[in-house]
Amino acid sequence: MFYTINNPLFYFSSMHYIILASLLAATAFAGGQFSSINDQVGSGSGTAYTLQGQGHITGVRVWHSGNLIYGFQLRFGDIWSDRAGLATGLIETFELWDDEVIVQVSGTWSHYINWIQFVTNRGRSLIAGLPSGQTFNMYPQHPKAELCTISGRYHGAITGFAAQWNVISDSNDNAGK
Repeated sequence: MFYTINNPLFYFSSMHYIILASLLAATAFAGGQFSSINDQVGSGSGTAYTLQGQGHITGVRVWHSGNLIYGFQLRFGDIWSDRAGLATGLIETFELWDDEVIVQVSGTWSHYINWIQFVTNRGRSLIAGLPSGQTFNMYPQHPKAELCTISGRYHGAITGFAAQWNVISDSNDNAGK
């Protein structure tokens, strides 16, 4: 059975509820736009890892040999995270300057991650490995977001890599700035 309501106040009030619900939904959705996650690249076999901390990333370490990336470590403020993967091969250490953040991660992969490049907002970069295989390019959706977490898998060398980006306020920074 279908009823019609001819009261204009009902339509006015209903329309306000629809607008209010739409605004609340849009506000909740907009809050999530400060964070974004890139899909994992690589074969993704082996042991899972996640490197994250408090505040801005202030340093990156990458272990590599030939065209294989073996391990990662991130520094937040003065504190280095646990290592993901193995401490095998050459080690590249990249220390970020004040007010410098990672805004892009590019690389190549086949079964393993073969080559990786971390790029900052100041145009500097850390490059490790040798390019071969399929390419990937990761960056945030929000223009003020920066790399805050890396995750993936390793089995001998790194077999999976994903990046998470977020807008980080200086009040969360433990670097003592």
